[in-house]
Amino acid sequence: MADPSRLQHFPTKPRVVILSDISNEPDDAESLVRYLLYANQFTTEGIIACTSTWMRTKTCPQDMDKIITAYRGAVDNLNAHAHPDMQYPSADHLLGLVRSGPPVYGMAAVGDDIPLSKGGELLLERITASSSSSSAPDYAPLWVLCWGGTNVLAQVLLYIKNTYPPAEAAAYRSRIRVYAISDQDDTGAWIRAQFPDVFYIASVHGWNQYGLAAWTGISGDKYYRFDQGGPDFTKMTKEWIRANIQIGPLGSAYPDYMFIPEGDTPTFLYLIQNGLGVPEHPEYGSWGGRYVLSDAGAPSSPSSSSVSQPTIVRSRHYGDAVDTSVPGADGRLYTSNHATVWRWRDAFQNDFAARMQWTLSPDRSKANHHPVISISTDTSSTSNSSNNPNNDDDNNNDSTSAPITISAEAGSTIRLDASGTYDPDPADTLTYKWWHYKDPSATQWWVDAEVADLTITPENKQGSIVSVALPPAEKCAVDMMTRQAQKLGQVLHLVLEVVDDGSPRLTSYRRVLVQVTNRELRGGRRSSSSAEGGGGFEAVGDVMQGFA
Repeated sequence: MADPSRLQHFPTKPRVVILSDISNEPDDAESLVRYLLYANQFTTEGIIACTSTWMRTKTCPQDMDKIITAYRGAVDNLNAHAHPDMQYPSADHLLGLVRSGPPVYGMAAVGDDIPLSKGGELLLERITASSSSSSAPDYAPLWVLCWGGTNVLAQVLLYIKNTYPPAEAAAYRSRIRVYAISDQDDTGAWIRAQFPDVFYIASVHGWNQYGLAAWTGISGDKYYRFDQGGPDFTKMTKEWIRANIQIGPLGSAYPDYMFIPEGDTPTFLYLIQNGLGVPEHPEYGSWGGRYVLSDAGAPSSPSSSSVSQPTIVRSRHYGDAVDTSVPGADGRLYTSNHATVWRWRDAFQNDFAARMQWTLSPDRSKANHHPVISISTDTSSTSNSSNNPNNDDDNNNDSTSAPITISAEAGSTIRLDASGTYDPDPADTLTYKWWHYKDPSATQWWVDAEVADLTITPENKQGSIVSVALPPAEKCAVDMMTRQAQKLGQVLHLVLEVVDDGSPRLTSYRRVLVQVTNRELRGGRRSSSSAEGGGGFEAVGDVMQGFA
């Protein structure tokens, strides 16, 4: 039986407030059931019922209460499968966080003379207060997960603007992180226009064209008909859900789906502490998808000749990105925004099913638990010393989910050792897979033209130890446009997946971030004289000709 002290644990928990138009259709209820299975990974600070374009004149907090009451019958068993330092919150605690937003549509709730709703009051309190949990540092980001409309957030942002001095209001906004399931009322676009400095993940597309949104990769391939043949729908069928999810005291609160199941779930899959995602970097990719800044330019400043010209604030909106060459169930390769989510489906559905098994019994011998990954690094064989101050030695040979960060010279070889990884279930055998996640390093669509391959060589039979040969400087440490050598080149992403052979099979990850260095400025091209044509390559087409 698994020793509870050897189960997964994490030094911090993301702070979370949920805004949900629960009861407009079953998917919000489904997502709340799944969220509660991960509630020990989060500091939940609010669960607020809201409206949306699909339910404009009422909110249904009572349906949140029903699901949390069902959770009451499961929480003791869940705690038996959690690390002693990662226990689940009580049902009473969560019930005390349920509030209602305004029972009106969108901007009808937003105005200088419109008082905050009870949900708005709670959200304001959590934005302006220090952390309520010792597991999260003071002023840790507050993740506002928007499963419906966003008028609760909009009214709070307007209140902050009207109440606090500009610098203080900006400081409060800097604490907010939004992940919205597209726009489901007219306040999302208003927020992004009025407060562009708010960190805001959202798929942006034509109204109600949800099939274009990355988040539908969770389960929408049958309904929206995208990437046909790529995603495996087996573990999204009603039959699979009935057998694996709609069981036990909490699973019994999981309703049958109407359109697609769990459309809101990517908001917190993004925050799951499994070693894959880095919440402050949407461009890295995670179970919740991959997103990039819509505005990649530098902040503008007023012209010296016109002091009345306002400073243009750079937008912090993150929109859909694509992953390229993602293997599909049919053996073909797919490139799409949806693939940034569905590529992980087998792993996150197994994870869901395993946690639902935890709700049935406190007996750890009857359930599966996650591998715990530990990686140590060695760059001593490279021209970059292992005691380089840029190497994050605090992350070496630990068992947290934080990424390993190292610096290494272009063209050198690094050694990664995950032999300290273990499974808390003594009988389980582990499988190791190291792979190069190229998409986060790219700045444009043609990934293979910009990001060279890593050569990954196993050094033992299990595959837990590998050597990784970095590309030469001309492939990873030159400016894409000017082709001039750079002292700091690309950040390359290496992912370790460790899968056990329990039932269902569970996957843990660890990301290794390699900052390529180029101390001698090797690999660049000389720029031509500016008098002879402006200095070398001046357009993307000039650069890409070499790869055609």
